[in-house]
Amino acid sequence: MNLNSKIFLAGHRGLAGSAILRKLLEKGYDNIITRNSLELDLRNQFNVNEFFKNEDIDCVILAAAKVGGINANMNNLSGFLVDNLLIQTNVIKAAHDNNVKKLVFLGSSCIYPKDSKQPLKEDYLLTGLLEPTNEGYAIAKIAGLKLCEYYNNEYGKDFITVVPPNLYGMNDNFNPDSSHVIAGILNRMHNAKINNLPSVKIWGSGNQFREFMHVDDMADAVVFLLERYSNSEFINIGTGEDITIKDLANLIKKVIGFKGELIFDSSKPDGMYRKVLDVSKISKFGWKYQISLKQGLIETYNWFLEEFDSEKK
Repeated sequence: MNLNSKIFLAGHRGLAGSAILRKLLEKGYDNIITRNSLELDLRNQFNVNEFFKNEDIDCVILAAAKVGGINANMNNLSGFLVDNLLIQTNVIKAAHDNNVKKLVFLGSSCIYPKDSKQPLKEDYLLTGLLEPTNEGYAIAKIAGLKLCEYYNNEYGKDFITVVPPNLYGMNDNFNPDSSHVIAGILNRMHNAKINNLPSVKIWGSGNQFREFMHVDDMADAVVFLLERYSNSEFINIGTGEDITIKDLANLIKKVIGFKGELIFDSSKPDGMYRKVLDVSKISKFGWKYQISLKQGLIETYNWFLEEFDSEKK
């Protein structure tokens, strides 16, 4: 890759894509093309094929996806499966058919079996049953990962897959019905603080462990591997560190300054008990995350206040 390579960044408005766009610009890449969903519906095979035929694209970064938290996934398994299968298959196949030199596909740590040993090594893929609450999304991500692998092995492509953990940060989705855990807790706790509510309810027991990665660290890892990694085997990117949801909630509580009670609703599903990535493979390449969880939460909350706090507008 060189700095004037023509890069199609799919999903540039989302949490992951917007961070990757910032990192590419910071690194000096100056030939990035983007399309929003109104300009190009990636679920439409004909339109995607025409787009690739009309653009001389050197590289694709596929960060576009239908995403959501445990509640959104549970209530729309078919939608998460179908939409993501369409997006991935259309883009990856069009990249193959139009001789794109490099493709980076963003996977997800939910691809691993629910009862895997921890930390999660790349070798554990397809060794057991998936977590039912996000099975549709996970199956789609596995299909995209495998399609990249097959094109590499059968046609000599350079299509790589990176697998991040739970992401958070600037441009996250704070919708209470579809947000991931950090955005959801942060939003509810902030609203409780400004409305002087006595408590905040949190899904699950709080005893489950999760790994969280600031989206800017994820973007740094993606561009690092874009420039250095060519292999059919997918690669984990993350911090390699985890925290219980209960400890996470208390950390967010301190960052926000909420004084009320945290109520954990054990009637709601926990999902996998523990999910932390083994990052030894990317560590051997010399990459390591830079943003601590506390620092990242402070930055995320400050951004949230600037964007959403009605008292400041």
